[in-house]
Amino acid sequence: MKIAVISDIHGNIFALKNAMEDIEKRRVDLIINLGDFVGYGPYPNEVIDYIRNRKIISIKGNYDASVVDNKFSYIRNTEINKFSLPYAVSVLREENRNYLNNLPKTLVMEFKEKSITFVHGSTRSINEYLKEDSIEVEEVMKEFNGDVLVCAHTHIPYLKKYGNKVIINEGSIGKPKIGRPNSTYVILNIEKGKDIQAEFIEIPYDYKGIVELMKKKEFPEKLIQSYETGKE
Repeated sequence: MKIAVISDIHGNIFALKNAMEDIEKRRVDLIINLGDFVGYGPYPNEVIDYIRNRKIISIKGNYDASVVDNKFSYIRNTEINKFSLPYAVSVLREENRNYLNNLPKTLVMEFKEKSITFVHGSTRSINEYLKEDSIEVEEVMKEFNGDVLVCAHTHIPYLKKYGNKVIINEGSIGKPKIGRPNSTYVILNIEKGKDIQAEFIEIPYDYKGIVELMKKKEFPEKLIQSYETGKE
């Protein structure tokens, strides 16, 4: 069983289409999206339409929830978000807002006798950062009762074992924070009687295309630079 896990597309249809082409070549059995369709990038409707048309299993991200609320309920009140939140709210179609609103925050699935929990932030909160080796991840994994916890939100991929339990962060498709302007996602290889294997994929995409469009739409320079550098 091969599962591709994506997340944090953030209105970047260029990166999403490029990643999906790569995923299709790898012949996975299932694709799961951990949310944050919207925010930062200029194409929230196009991203949602793409995911919906392909019936990709998805959960809600913190930026998705804040756009639905039209307030800083699950995102920080920063200079960039003061632009990105109202932009996403203003262009998002009502049917897509309703779609985001009705997404679950957690998904638990059984594969080959393994219980896998999928969240955006953590099992405790949709916007909690589970950074590698942090106190938060230590606490969450101590309380966690499943076999594998797969999360997103930090935009930085990693895998770490806690005894018989494993946490996997898949990274980000549309707004990387790895110091390079590349998309990241993970493929889970699941076989009965074996530990789950995680293959982290990093691929380039035409970030110059989205950067040029953001400049035309007069997006904040600091936000544009983050797409160019892969840094927050």
